[in-house]
Amino acid sequence: MNESPASPLNLEPAPPPQEVRVALPSLAPTVTYSIIGITVLIYILQLLSVAVLGYAVYEIDWLEVYGARFNTAIRAGELWRFITPIFLHGSVPHIFFNMYALLSIGTLLEKHFGHGRFLLLYLLGAFSGNVFSFLLTGENGYSVGASTAVFGLIAAEVAFFYHNRKLFGGQAKQAISNAVFIIAVNLFIGLTPGIDNWGHVGGLLGGAIFAWFASPRWEVTGMTPNFQLHDAREFREIVLGAGLVVIIFGILAVWGMF
Repeated sequence: MNESPASPLNLEPAPPPQEVRVALPSLAPTVTYSIIGITVLIYILQLLSVAVLGYAVYEIDWLEVYGARFNTAIRAGELWRFITPIFLHGSVPHIFFNMYALLSIGTLLEKHFGHGRFLLLYLLGAFSGNVFSFLLTGENGYSVGASTAVFGLIAAEVAFFYHNRKLFGGQAKQAISNAVFIIAVNLFIGLTPGIDNWGHVGGLLGGAIFAWFASPRWEVTGMTPNFQLHDAREFREIVLGAGLVVIIFGILAVWGMF
């Protein structure tokens, strides 16, 4: 019985992966600029209220009276105070550092998250941070400042680069390391009396929960040379992330009022 020789297998190595250049989103960070403008304007109004009317009580201006996080006022039903403190500040250095951080982080994140998702992230970070602080700062707790929302942005930055670590490569690892270092340093500084560290922790938690489900997941699509970035994140995931933050911290807020 004659046998024909087996045909040789095609063992040619696969071509090595090639580096592809894709333009990142160039969306103008108008929400970031708008938040900064509104916050600065409100701080000017705070100063004017003191100049015209004087302090309301104990070096607290009139806008703080109606918008700061006073735990006693929240327990009386003034629930807007879970959000409004982020637009109020206690001094020029206070607003400067918060707005500088917002400018540094927000201009990057908004380009990826888009206007609506970024604004939602900012407000959810504010809400979760102020709820957490409300729970853990005692009966007479008080705070103002945008740092709760800013910490939410930092947590979202970590989640974003983790989800897109294959796309960004070494840049993602560096960005995550820098963000974790910033978080650690600021939480350590927050141990200083007079700083609302619980608000920072709450903002981190809220921002992390939302961004884990809602952060963009960029995928490269198309054919050379017309490669494009496509966000694979589905709308229902964004709704889920926002809903989880609202439900979790909403329940905590209700629990803390009794």
